[in-house]
Amino acid sequence: MLGFLQQPVMVTAEVNLNMVALTAVGLLSRLWQLAYPRAVVFDEVYYGQYISFYMKRIFFLDGSGPPFGHMLLALGGYLGGFDGNFLWNRIGAEYSSNVPVWSLRLLPALSGALSVPMAYEIVWELGFSHCAATGAALLLLIENALITQSRLMLLESVLIFFNLLAVLSYLKFCNSQKHRPFSPRWWFWLVLTGVACSCAVGIKYVGVFTYLLVLGVAAVHAWHVIGDQTLSNVRVLCHLLARAAALVVLPVLVYLLFFYIHLLLLCRSGPHDQIMSSAFQASLEGGLARVTQGQPLEVAFGSQVTLKNVFGQPVPCWLHSHQSTYPMIYENGRGSSHQQQVTCYPFKDVNNWWIVKDPGRHQLVVNNPPRPVRHGDVVQLVHGMTTRLLNTHDVAAPLSPHAQEVSCYIDYNISMPPQNLWRLDIVNRESDTDVWKTILSEVRFVHVNTSAILKLSGVPLPDWGFRQLEVVGEKLFRGYHESTVWNVEEHRYGRSQEQKERELELHSPTQVDISRNLSFMARFSELQWRMLTVRSDDSEHKYSSTPLDWVMLDTNIAYWLHPRTSAQIHLLGNVVIWASASLATLVYALLFIWYLLRRRRRVCDLPEDRWLRWVLAGALCAGGWAVNYLPFFLMEKTLFLYHYLPALTFQILLLPVVLEHISDHLCRKQYREISL
Repeated sequence: MLGFLQQPVMVTAEVNLNMVALTAVGLLSRLWQLAYPRAVVFDEVYYGQYISFYMKRIFFLDGSGPPFGHMLLALGGYLGGFDGNFLWNRIGAEYSSNVPVWSLRLLPALSGALSVPMAYEIVWELGFSHCAATGAALLLLIENALITQSRLMLLESVLIFFNLLAVLSYLKFCNSQKHRPFSPRWWFWLVLTGVACSCAVGIKYVGVFTYLLVLGVAAVHAWHVIGDQTLSNVRVLCHLLARAAALVVLPVLVYLLFFYIHLLLLCRSGPHDQIMSSAFQASLEGGLARVTQGQPLEVAFGSQVTLKNVFGQPVPCWLHSHQSTYPMIYENGRGSSHQQQVTCYPFKDVNNWWIVKDPGRHQLVVNNPPRPVRHGDVVQLVHGMTTRLLNTHDVAAPLSPHAQEVSCYIDYNISMPPQNLWRLDIVNRESDTDVWKTILSEVRFVHVNTSAILKLSGVPLPDWGFRQLEVVGEKLFRGYHESTVWNVEEHRYGRSQEQKERELELHSPTQVDISRNLSFMARFSELQWRMLTVRSDDSEHKYSSTPLDWVMLDTNIAYWLHPRTSAQIHLLGNVVIWASASLATLVYALLFIWYLLRRRRRVCDLPEDRWLRWVLAGALCAGGWAVNYLPFFLMEKTLFLYHYLPALTFQILLLPVVLEHISDHLCRKQYREISL
């Protein structure tokens, strides 16, 4: 029974020394003296501030991409014991002793180093020789732009790593498909493909181009599976469901997981949360949550409220009024009503407070029990500090003459009667009897007399309006737009009928405690929308460039300059590799078109298996270059040379593939013809 102990347990393994050597040299080239320079280099000033926010758990909004890349960089800081205390305000600033520079730069460096053996594996899995695979890996190893980018606290090398991992995993899945479908190895590579695609998208939005490329190739292969007559209908269905689950459903779930962790970590209010909705801000610790703690949930007649515009463009602002009136005559010669100004003010102020009044009663306090305001109710909005009612009439707005002027009515004893009745329209209501809720309800105010909708035009008023934003009554408005939607941010139940007591009441906190925690999906949806729509800085940069400059290598970026020794770091590509890779792409395109035309004429220069291998290599390598390069021609943003690096990586993979094809097929064919 114990006979197996009489013989030693033997384990045999095949070690690819090419891979080992390439990996070792890749690690050496990326990790050697990684902490040099111990100073902020170019975009480290940009990513570093977000790492500090993670360390301090402060919410931030970055419109450049999803949070996964930032979290990976922050993980390096966490492992290095970084406390987040560093002022990221200047390129070239020396790092203080508490900043673990080596740890912060470690993950990008590892990603760059591991991309080298992955390039080898991709070319090998495509069916080309070890020589071609080694050539591809060596080209990635010595390309100085890739080395420079991976040795800094930047995200391009991490994006390239997951792009290559997605392609490699899918190739290994395809090769497993030929031998043992639905085996553990088959499932592993299929699932890893979906996870890698999601990670690429989670690093930067441009990762979606590689994801779509993999999806496209997978869709073609799935189409061939459907046409395979050797498979039963059930088997075909299982194949399609497995691919859909791993390449569509799983990436979505992983992408949501990134945001879940992101929002779980960033639970404190910070400088970026002003662009978010009141409900989102109230879900963060401190900030608005501290201000709104204890507010009543349901708005009632007599409630004192501040109304924030949901649109938040060009800046977040609140419905506001003050003692100043519109000028009698505007600069263009048009006249006004000379009523009290109503604007949208981008700062918290006591003049942002309004009282919700029942038109049928004179009291400005909340009854006991309170009478909640519901969808469709007609209300009057009384300005808290001046007691004048929100009004609009058939007078052109100061800067938007197509719309009506909005004012607080002053009785000048002339033939201009007040028109101050507004019908409440709860946009996100679940039923027509919904109650107006603090923070949660998004509402529109529809003027009863003219059907105009209270709207933020967003145009700054002249000096007479203190540069505050114009508010108008949009009479011809069609459809839904956030500029017409408002929500109650701060809210209290008014108890004082006398004006002086009421003014004091506007400054005092409320006592009733109501929880307003948003669900994860609500917070994710809002954050994702804000990230996609936030305005980025499109100003010209000293080192900005165009996509055409990248191919010709007609640009570079000065990353860092030593203040004393004049030592420099420049992002500059290897002109021989870049030119050769571009030439290889052109040669591949010409050969592909030539072969395709000849196959149309029933002339097959390549056997079927080699033709399919040639097409797949082009789809992934040339296609990877195209999908990661051409979209930049349509982007209206400031572009830099490093944006080209993911496309360049795929182009470099194509170079040894084309060289081997020319050597094995074209040169040998010509040699045979000469011999004959």
